[in-house]
Amino acid sequence: MTSEMREAAIDELVSVRDWLRYAVTSMTRAGLTYGHGTADAVDEAAYLVLATLDLPIDDINPWLDCRLTRAERSRVDAVIWGRIETRKPAAYITNRAYIQGRKFYVDERVIVPRSFIGELLVQDQLAAIVPDPDAIGRVLDLCTGSGCLAILAAEAFPNAVVDASDISADALAVADRNIADYGLEGRVRTFQSDLFDGLPAATYDLIISNPPYVTAAAVAAFPPEYRAEPELAHLGGEDGMDLVKRILNGAPSRLSPKASLIVEIGSGRDALEASRPDLPFLWLDSETSQDEVFALLASDLK
Repeated sequence: MTSEMREAAIDELVSVRDWLRYAVTSMTRAGLTYGHGTADAVDEAAYLVLATLDLPIDDINPWLDCRLTRAERSRVDAVIWGRIETRKPAAYITNRAYIQGRKFYVDERVIVPRSFIGELLVQDQLAAIVPDPDAIGRVLDLCTGSGCLAILAAEAFPNAVVDASDISADALAVADRNIADYGLEGRVRTFQSDLFDGLPAATYDLIISNPPYVTAAAVAAFPPEYRAEPELAHLGGEDGMDLVKRILNGAPSRLSPKASLIVEIGSGRDALEASRPDLPFLWLDSETSQDEVFALLASDLK
């Protein structure tokens, strides 16, 4: 779209409803790909408009007939076309991502957080694995990225100290920012490590991980939105399970006797179960996922 056409839109589109319709049309025509917290053009357009106007992102309907100042219209236009022209995920455009209503800072140094483990933590759906949250004294979040799961774990387990680790120093810088934003510097510590290599000599009552688990073929076929994220955070080898298998091999010596391991693996269930038929995987379903997160007890891994 030419600059003249964009200026005309800024002059003519006045309400939130106008800009929502315009954004959906423009994004649909551009053939964008979604999946970083939104499912389609309508959801993503609503998010971009609301986030740009610093309005609550849960429901656009109360604001549809509100009129925007010209400065606000210019900002909304810039965000919409920034999304279209760069093909970056919306979270990188707004520098924020949400898990179950919790806001986290993100940029291109980390994958956009969208873990189903976060949903389970916030909605207290781990009771079958962790019957007494108050008894959890030490948690490890492997491949922490933005630090979101470590922060949610600190909320879910109020007596726990949480170690958050990642191989990427850039990712840990983002995690440190989010930890500080939540005032959790005293309870959540970050470590640069290659899975368990580089961590303190300690055992944990709970280990959680959302590691890279995308197959090499799928990564090679990524659309621009997914290529904008660090490849390191996606690539899990030929079958996607390289890091997951390493976690299973390393976890036994890092789990306390009654501890649990919870790992997200995307669509890798068949490949994982074929490689480890000896393990009694318990699959933890959430409202939006099925067969994507498994749990094992420490006693299962001995």
